[in-house]
Amino acid sequence: MEIRRMSSRADSHGMSRNDSQVDAATGVAPKRGMVLPFTPLAMSFDTVDYYVDMPPEMKAQGVGEDRLQLLRGVTGAFRPGVLTALMGVSGAGKTTLMDVLAGRKTGGYIEGDIRISGFPKKQETFARISGYCEQTDIHSPQVTIRESLIFSAFLRLPKEISNEEKMIFVDEVMELVELSNLKDAIVGLPGVTGLSTEQRKRLTIAVELVANPSIIFMDEPTSGLDARAAAIVMRTVRNTVDTGRTVVCTIHQPSIDIFEAFDELLLMKRGGQVIYSGPLGRNSHKIIEYFEAIPGVPKIKEKYNPATWMLEVSSIAAEVRLGIDFAEQYKSSSLYQRNKALVNELSTPPPGAKDLYFATQYSQNTLGQFKSCFWKQWWTYWRSPDYNLVRYFFTLITALLIGSIFWQVGTERSSASDLTMIIGAMYAAVVFVGINNCSTVQPVIAIERTVFYRERAAGMYSALPYALAQVLCEIPYVFGETVYYTLIVYAMVGFQWTVAKYFWFFFVSFFTFLYFTYYGMMTVSITPNHQISSIFAAAFYSVFNLFSGFFIPRPRIPGWWIWYYWICPVAWTIYGLIASQYGDLEDKISVPGVSPDPTIKSYIKDQYGYDSDFMGPVAAVLVGFGVFFAVLFAYCIRTLNFQTR
Repeated sequence: MEIRRMSSRADSHGMSRNDSQVDAATGVAPKRGMVLPFTPLAMSFDTVDYYVDMPPEMKAQGVGEDRLQLLRGVTGAFRPGVLTALMGVSGAGKTTLMDVLAGRKTGGYIEGDIRISGFPKKQETFARISGYCEQTDIHSPQVTIRESLIFSAFLRLPKEISNEEKMIFVDEVMELVELSNLKDAIVGLPGVTGLSTEQRKRLTIAVELVANPSIIFMDEPTSGLDARAAAIVMRTVRNTVDTGRTVVCTIHQPSIDIFEAFDELLLMKRGGQVIYSGPLGRNSHKIIEYFEAIPGVPKIKEKYNPATWMLEVSSIAAEVRLGIDFAEQYKSSSLYQRNKALVNELSTPPPGAKDLYFATQYSQNTLGQFKSCFWKQWWTYWRSPDYNLVRYFFTLITALLIGSIFWQVGTERSSASDLTMIIGAMYAAVVFVGINNCSTVQPVIAIERTVFYRERAAGMYSALPYALAQVLCEIPYVFGETVYYTLIVYAMVGFQWTVAKYFWFFFVSFFTFLYFTYYGMMTVSITPNHQISSIFAAAFYSVFNLFSGFFIPRPRIPGWWIWYYWICPVAWTIYGLIASQYGDLEDKISVPGVSPDPTIKSYIKDQYGYDSDFMGPVAAVLVGFGVFFAVLFAYCIRTLNFQTR
């Protein structure tokens, strides 16, 4: 049965919790957390191979092959209501296999047959019915636990489900993962503020659960946790499995209690080969019997951790000592034949079953995605005083500094040196604030981009609504910054108080601060991290300064460099500020070596090339720079992915 149809049926009938339990009982009887129905799905994979391009270092050592094989003929199955562990020594390919099956690999070559309940796996539809809990718990730091779950639910659950049901489901999932008492806690930054490592791990699981997935992958859910925290997380995982979902976890050196919480085990050895795939049994007796039956393998000591024993007796050193290959040993066993038969059985769709189908790639349309992204970004910005107050405080100090240094110089317009001082004042003011806006926005965007990679991979939204929400969230904050900046500077410097001139001063300052902010966002989107983006952005500051038209007036810039003046954002800012304030003044001004004294209007036109009649194009270009950097940010966010797997 198709998920969309089941969801819409639940919506139209107003299904209660008990109703949903009865409805889903046709599949696997759940315990709790099942206010929404779902289709239990199995995953089977047959002879899966995975290759990557041979690293240059290995080629330099004389390796002649072009591709390095990381997975070799992996066959197995994951079933509903069964908790499966993926285990092996470091480098065995546990996470690689999980990433391949989940469709999270960004490179490499995959061969083999992967099926979902008998139908060939299609990544576009698979992303809608699966969840992936990454080992690193990546979340937006400035939202609460409940808001994180609401955001995930509203973007990933089918739009046929009402908002009321989505909210009920969010509360159900919080109860399932035991986060209800922390629902209003801010997530915070890992190891700095907010949730503990164990609470973040449960939030990671919850964010995937609210998508109501049928299959969930978890990459080392207990890594970095102490015994108590790991037990709490495993209880959450067990609760998830008991709802009838298919759950697969990679696990590394588990305790006895954690190991025996699993139902089945897929054990791999270095080189990406399977050496055991089957049930654990009560007190791990099935896997102990399997390995102890191999000649030469020592018996397990009493009360010894079977997970540790299993890895020890199947190590490469043990293979060399015994002179056997555990992968070949497994392939010649009756267990392998049973698994092959199970995979063949699951590779055929049940009678009357239909392949997964969704009319659209995302659960929500573009407007719905934008509304959810904007809602989360708004709260993120509102709860980021360290970002907003820093730039607001810096802008305030800059405005007071400029105002006090250039106190009332706007009233002095008798000589060329007075005018040069005014141009310098306006130039310094906008560049100081602009560069600060650019540098302070970069770490914020870098943190959110990491979250964006996870959320986009989960199929929550496309890049355009996300980028548009991020761009629009900046506008009210930059507007507020511009209001008090222009009032302070305009009054203290002593410009003419006319509506038109103040409006132009405000307009030019606002779009200058905005394009500098968007320039900072754009530099993050085209670089791997915000440290490199800071270097990249700083490389252009000096060029902007050089061609701004202040140090070297436009008429004196050599002809072969004048093209850069016209594409320099700061040059248009200075043009707008000077032309709007002084481009219409007919007052005489004394210029050394010039007689008779020219008017201010003619002087700035001859000396700097500024014409007050050109303000329309200047305004359009300033708006254009803001739009250009914002569009470039959106384009780079969509096309460039610096997260390689």
